[in-house]
Amino acid sequence: MRLFSLLIVIASLIFSGYAFAEEEEKEGEEAKKEVAYYSLRPDLVANIKGKRSKFARCAIQLMTTQKERIEDIELHTPALRHALLLLLSEQTGKTLKTQEGKEKFRQEALAAVQGVIEEQTGAPIVENLFFTSFFVQ
Repeated sequence: MRLFSLLIVIASLIFSGYAFAEEEEKEGEEAKKEVAYYSLRPDLVANIKGKRSKFARCAIQLMTTQKERIEDIELHTPALRHALLLLLSEQTGKTLKTQEGKEKFRQEALAAVQGVIEEQTGAPIVENLFFTSFFVQ
């Protein structure tokens, strides 16, 4: 009976060590994901809504952890720019001048970019969108 208990303890230690090693391997794979950025060039410039003629200009960086798919983003840049320009032209200067307005627009722009990329490639490649400059006049 004691031998059986000892075998159970040894087996559980071996298998728990194996499970721990598997967990570490998964964490290592996640850490290996390399972040890459794609710059939409040239900057987006669009007339925006308002009483007077106004325009907005912004530089956008798209973030992915699928560095090997940057070429897919590059290939579909015209469709991405189109969606973003339409979205930008619907904004107002008053909204875009506030922190909250910029963040709301960023979230909408990210959703638009993700929708276009997924429609064109069948995969969610873009994980985030950042403004590296933003100007409203």
